[in-house]
Amino acid sequence: MVELLRSDNPVLISAVIAALAEVGIDAVEFDGIADIYGAAFPRRLMVLEDDLIRARRIASDICPEFLEPERK
Repeated sequence: MVELLRSDNPVLISAVIAALAEVGIDAVEFDGIADIYGAAFPRRLMVLEDDLIRARRIASDICPEFLEPERK
């Protein structure tokens, strides 16, 4: 799995997961410790590497500012 985005906003993470699910892309939220410590630790949203390009396109419509830079 590879990181799609990182955010401390659980509503944003849920919205992206829902949008990805609509097109059949599975996403997993890492760093559940964020629930214990609040915004001190951002959550990471992970997808399969094969789905990364499609997932980035979808997430960029919702939250382009939270996407990790593309790796060359």
